[in-house]
Amino acid sequence: MDDDKPITAQVMETMTTAVEATKDAAVSAVKKVKKAAKKVAKKAAPKKASKKKAKKAAKKAAKKSSKKAAKKSAKKAAKKSGKKATKSKKKAKKAKR
Repeated sequence: MDDDKPITAQVMETMTTAVEATKDAAVSAVKKVKKAAKKVAKKAAPKKASKKKAKKAAKKAAKKSSKKAAKKSAKKAAKKSGKKATKSKKKAKKAKR
């Protein structure tokens, strides 16, 4: 972060990078969770049950778990980006010395 830029601009940059990182993390988490949920649904589904019911159950499970994963990844990304911003600011101050 530059000391030449106003603080509001620095904050906005940090927030946008955090949002982008959160979005990317959430998307990848959702994809992984959906894939895993489908595998589990295939194994757990009873043999006589119709394919439609199994598909619906898999979709529901995927939605639930993907929502949870997205929330967790969003919280983690926000925390990490905040920490990174403060670290980079400290490094910039040290470099000026």
